Amino acid sequence: MVEVTFKGNPITLLGDEVMAGVKAPNFTALDNSLAEKTLNDYQGIRIISVVPSLDTGVCDAQTRRFNEELATVDNATVITVSVDLPFAQKRWCGSAGLEHAVTLSDHRDLSFGKAYGVVMEELRLLARSVFVIDSADNVVYAEYVKEGTDHPDYEKAIEAAKAAE
Repeated sequence: MVEVTFKGNPITLLGDEVMAGVKAPNFTALDNSLAEKTLNDYQGIRIISVVPSLDTGVCDAQTRRFNEELATVDNATVITVSVDLPFAQKRWCGSAGLEHAVTLSDHRDLSFGKAYGVVMEELRLLARSVFVIDSADNVVYAEYVKEGTDHPDYEKAIEAAKAAE
């Protein structure tokens, strides 16, 4: 079981831990137009960047960095998932100058969070994490950030995305 903290306080994660080497669980979340999306709506390499809320400094930086550094990786899509409302995600993308960034909201039923074991029970937010999924739907990299206010290991995640097929 993954152990994480948020602002130093232990957090209970709901759902099963997803590790490298397993098939990526499917999920349903909402895009900025309120359309349902699943993992299967995105092909190729998928980098799923999970953040508690786009309206915080670390989450903002994480979303920008993955979108900027992986923009040149062929056949790759960066998907940022949070429980922010789709309207807030759309507003953030516009103000950040990332209108083409893919953001999905898990606010409705926490389908993604439960499938990937990242729902912080005490806060009803998603725990900071990163998953890289190859074109065959295998998880090739998984990181659950131990302290929710820390940054993920960008270098390892980016390296895994670039090495995925």
